[in-house]
Amino acid sequence: MNFEPYPFEKLNALLQDITPNPAYTPSVLTIGEPQFETPAFIQEKLCASSALLQKYPKTTGEASLREAMLSFVKKRFNVTLTNEEIIPTFGTREVLFNFPQFLLFDKKEPVMAYTNPFYQIYEGAAIATRSQTIHLNLDAKNNFQPKIDEDKLASCDLVIINFPNNPTSATLSLEELSKWVELALKYDFVLLNDECYSEIYTKTPPPSLLEASLAVGNTQHKNILVINSISKRSCAPGLRSGFIAGDAQILKEYMKYRTYVGCASPLPLQSAAAAAWNDEEHVALSREIYTKNFAIAKEILGVEIPEATFYIWLRVEDALTFTKKLYKEYNVKVLPGEFLARENAQGNNPGTGYIRIALVESEAKTKDALQRIKECLGE
Repeated sequence: MNFEPYPFEKLNALLQDITPNPAYTPSVLTIGEPQFETPAFIQEKLCASSALLQKYPKTTGEASLREAMLSFVKKRFNVTLTNEEIIPTFGTREVLFNFPQFLLFDKKEPVMAYTNPFYQIYEGAAIATRSQTIHLNLDAKNNFQPKIDEDKLASCDLVIINFPNNPTSATLSLEELSKWVELALKYDFVLLNDECYSEIYTKTPPPSLLEASLAVGNTQHKNILVINSISKRSCAPGLRSGFIAGDAQILKEYMKYRTYVGCASPLPLQSAAAAAWNDEEHVALSREIYTKNFAIAKEILGVEIPEATFYIWLRVEDALTFTKKLYKEYNVKVLPGEFLARENAQGNNPGTGYIRIALVESEAKTKDALQRIKECLGE
């Protein structure tokens, strides 16, 4: 299998011969990893559960974790799921890679579609399944929303969308998500929304694809799946706690597959994760931090505050040249947009001319880094 290097590997190669200006403290705004302590109550629960390391974890997950996840979905989206409609997972990256392999195994010539720019694991799954790929290109012309081409969608077996979106910060309304549900039913493809940024929003909580499924009368969530994670919402990427939820018929067989994968979460991690999924107060505090960081970005860079995620998708003239200059002269690392996307049918990369800035630091560090970016832009 011929996998593309990850964006961060490409960034390291781009900057490897550059010595950054030592007059500045290094600032890394490349990775979507919250730079804040995991809340104390989660850490305490993990420590208090350490004796459970003597036991093998079940692939299905402990009842306490499943109940916490089901409760989260009910409280946040007003969607009531059964145990058969949710599977706890070891984060969501492993799901995004192995679920397509499960789903498309019996397809002779599988076809996958996914948003472009994208989280690179989507592409990895397409390569691993030998799928023909259709890019749902996101650019300023379509307000960073996936353009619907029904002729192409009719050939799809699996479509992955990602809203709220990484890296563009775009969101889809309930009505827009509902159109996608209707298309999945009309053309009988499986539709999966990567909702890992659903809890990082500035004002209005973004809707879930599960809500859209109910809105169009698809009460059994046929062909509809979502994934979510506590990594962003709880500043706890190391807990590796996520879930996949929706179509019970698909998940029943996927659960069998997962018993062979061997990615059950250790019991102490499940215990701590259940505490995190059950609590909303710490998530609200995180949102306040990101909202303040966006306000700083608006003040310094003049950008509009997005509705969700903690990313700024900033337009620049030449992203590769700017990224190198910013690192060399101001000791700030950002990620060029073309590393997060691929060329479309016309030979255009929708990430070209953009940089992704992750606002995952404290207010003071964010303000300092963005001021340096502004100075670099002004040169």
